[in-house]
Amino acid sequence: MIATVLVANRGEIACRVFRTCRELGIRTVAVYSDADGNALHTRVADAAVRLPGAAPADTYLRGDLIVKAALSAGADAVHPGYGFLSENAGFARAVTDAGLVWIGPPPQAIEAMASKTRAKRLMGIEPLTGADDITEADLPVLVKAAAGGGGRGMRVVRRTADLDAALTAARAEAASAFGDGEVFIEPYFEGDAGGRHVEVQILADTHGTVWTLGTRDCSLQRRHQKVVEEAPAPGLTPGLVAELEGTAVRAARAVGYVGAGTVEFLVAGGRAHFLEMNTRLQVEHPVTEAVYGVDLVAEQIRVAEGHALEKDPPRARGHAVEARLYAEDPARDWAPQTGRLHRLDVPDVRLDTGYTDGDDIGVHYDPMLAKAVAHAPTRAEAVRRLAGALERATVHGPVTNRDLLVRSLRHPEFTSGRMDTGFYARHLPELTAPAPDPYAPLAAALADARSGPRSRFGGWRNVPSQPQTRRYAMAGQEHEVHYHHTRRGLTADGVRVVHAEARRVVLEADGVRRTYEVTRYDDRVYVNNTELTALSRFPDTTARQEPGSLLAPMPGTVVRLADGLTEGARVEAGQPLLWLEAMKMEHKVSSPTSGTLTTLNVSDGQQVEPGALLAVVREDAP
Repeated sequence: MIATVLVANRGEIACRVFRTCRELGIRTVAVYSDADGNALHTRVADAAVRLPGAAPADTYLRGDLIVKAALSAGADAVHPGYGFLSENAGFARAVTDAGLVWIGPPPQAIEAMASKTRAKRLMGIEPLTGADDITEADLPVLVKAAAGGGGRGMRVVRRTADLDAALTAARAEAASAFGDGEVFIEPYFEGDAGGRHVEVQILADTHGTVWTLGTRDCSLQRRHQKVVEEAPAPGLTPGLVAELEGTAVRAARAVGYVGAGTVEFLVAGGRAHFLEMNTRLQVEHPVTEAVYGVDLVAEQIRVAEGHALEKDPPRARGHAVEARLYAEDPARDWAPQTGRLHRLDVPDVRLDTGYTDGDDIGVHYDPMLAKAVAHAPTRAEAVRRLAGALERATVHGPVTNRDLLVRSLRHPEFTSGRMDTGFYARHLPELTAPAPDPYAPLAAALADARSGPRSRFGGWRNVPSQPQTRRYAMAGQEHEVHYHHTRRGLTADGVRVVHAEARRVVLEADGVRRTYEVTRYDDRVYVNNTELTALSRFPDTTARQEPGSLLAPMPGTVVRLADGLTEGARVEAGQPLLWLEAMKMEHKVSSPTSGTLTTLNVSDGQQVEPGALLAVVREDAP
């Protein structure tokens, strides 16, 4: 029997595993980097061991330090979570060689499926690896890293002329991210022929039993990373489901698989194309847990202890949908956001998170804040429930994708089950169009009027006077609002002020009464779900930037500059100049105009802060 588990991970998944361990009466050990010294997973574990440094390469990717931490803390088992070392066969061997229980598949199974090209060959599929394998008729195609995942080392190619450059760039990114520059090419389905990302959850024991726990659809993706997942995958024929599950079992038996794993497919034109096998727990595992009534982490632990699964898996019931809440701005090329998370509350659904109110979101790791999961008897009910919970959610802090998630879940393509992996490529502008509440600035101003010291006369004047004025920035626009102090209290033109206090304002317009909850953090004001910035009465005349300045959109590291880029070079509008890496994603910084690069202020490997000057491009004269 396992007594103490060290989780070789951080954040949400570490907290998730700890929750099950507590329910089973198992003690828990966390590991933490210097950046995670006060992180939630560090605080909730029974014991925690520091991994000196902040970068993943120095901390969560140091298998030797993690094994040493497990031994020093008295753990007898290691759970890898997902990401980091979860699919590293060498780490799995190091754990077992140290006399610890590995809560995962055998190292040889991880090794067999670690390379996507090797996995394809194992399944009888010969991968395409070079430009010579592709003709115009094959386009578009996806260049993909053979190792790793998470959207790293991927490039969509629509012209054969771009293929060599895409292969070179993907190899460089894959080598940097995974230490393996091997890439391959597979068909890319979009438009009317758009493909769906469908996967099968498997669970196997050491006694020869392999369960399939249904399908999941993970088609809503950005940057090849999943955003919304659900189980079961809607709209599949019974025959196709049987084919998917049969292939998944065949893959598991081919490598002697043990534990929880996922086999992924691209479904297009009624056909299933094998993609890969993930030899770990998936981020989206909660939707399967909800539908099948199982705790997959508990099952992983029981399998690792040698227990046998029942002959048949439990029966599915209902439908579950999960949405990943990210600290990112979808309208700005999904740029990750950092800062203080003042408040996080998503009501009435399961919420898996690694953050609590007051935690800081840093630059070193993935920007996912939480996963919200809704379960109901039908798909329509589950989707409606999750959309409603997210709409009512309180998320105060950096910009998030919350509004995008709500609109995605209510989009006709999604509600009808007709989505595919090109969903955001088609609909992102409409899904990110600003739609702030027009009365939010007035509510903020009225609450502000009630938040300071009040005289016994309530602020009204006996003689008619100019209105009180407040200025706010909302959705990129400046709003100036006016209100009056009168004998009857606060008033505003065109709106009836029913009630106004420092944290709650009730307004009535066109016969409809609405309540606004107002919260302040310095100059940041939240009115229900609308974020505003309180502006000074007098504009700041000191902030000036040279025309053509390119500023860092986020904190990050300059991972590479465009080939041959030097000051004085001629550049074209849209030409990539450099790439920033932040929160496990690469972000391209391109020239905003055609002209001359007059200033290049950064170099490879340099750390930059938000707003830092990267380069200056002097525009061509008309």
